Amino acid sequence: MVWPEDPGSLLTGPRGRRMCWSLVESVGRPARPPIGPAWEQVQLGSRGADSAELAAELGTAVAWADLDAVAAMSDVASLAAVADSVDTAMYWQPPDAVDQALAHTDVAAALRPVAQAVTGAPGARWWSGGVELDAQRYVQPVGESGKGLVLSETAGRLAAWLAAEAEDERSAALRPSDPAAPYSGHWWSSPKWSGVASTTRALPDLGAVQLAAMEDSPGQDEMRCWPVKPRQVPRIYEIAEPDHWIALAARYPLDVSKSRRHDWWKITGWPGRWLMPDYAAAAADYDAIHLTVGGYLTTAGEALPVNDARCLLAAWDPDETYWLTDILAPAGPPARWVRDGSTQVDWRLAPF
Repeated sequence: MVWPEDPGSLLTGPRGRRMCWSLVESVGRPARPPIGPAWEQVQLGSRGADSAELAAELGTAVAWADLDAVAAMSDVASLAAVADSVDTAMYWQPPDAVDQALAHTDVAAALRPVAQAVTGAPGARWWSGGVELDAQRYVQPVGESGKGLVLSETAGRLAAWLAAEAEDERSAALRPSDPAAPYSGHWWSSPKWSGVASTTRALPDLGAVQLAAMEDSPGQDEMRCWPVKPRQVPRIYEIAEPDHWIALAARYPLDVSKSRRHDWWKITGWPGRWLMPDYAAAAADYDAIHLTVGGYLTTAGEALPVNDARCLLAAWDPDETYWLTDILAPAGPPARWVRDGSTQVDWRLAPF
């Protein structure tokens, strides 16, 4: 079972653990005791703290946390904790000290009451839901508004993407075979740079989930959120748990071992073969692929087995849907959102 049926599944992946950690930090009661000397070492960048001490100190912090506040979170408030985890997702370097500390089994176990509180939170129920077709938003920097909506020529974009990936893999044969060699290249496994459209849902008081939760965000302060809707009932592949990502990579395998070896070894320690999905092939069977928030929290950043190889979900945002065919159409005028720190997720609606 996976989340929400099994709260513990939120603690099996680095992004879910980090989200629970962020909640502990944000919902402490008044007069909460300090986190403790072992965690102070971690927050200073030390990776040598004793896991038993870390687990004990974290258990004390969890006991002081206001878990009733977690259970009462709104849709947008719950997303704030997810955004904190997304901001620390990096696939081109080793995990930071906090992620490494939380990877210890006994330390992660101390967060189980938090995971259970999230399971009961009405504001987090949408995390396990499929695509909200009536609320999809295409996010675009205001400076690129002259381009309009980019919703067509998807097959050509995917063909170009596949050719570029093949060329990158061929040229990567010249790179060092040692995964520990100081080399970095492409680190994403989503079709992020293919040019195909991607969307996330709008929430009350937030133009799109992607405004608040975007991996490796370039940090734009003004965005347009365009309403879009499929012209017909789409064929959608849902990634709601690690097995769904594994199955996608197994069904449409694309070997990226040479081009991803060095970066993905840094974050996972896996020195062998790497696969990612061939999205051009998947387009024959699906119009879109959607990653639920729960799927992101339980899957992203883990080296997951595909027979004798591994696959890694990277550079795919929570609730993001990539559209693999020309099925989307505009559904209204765009809205302008600006980042100003005045709200819980730092974005507010603004006039043009």
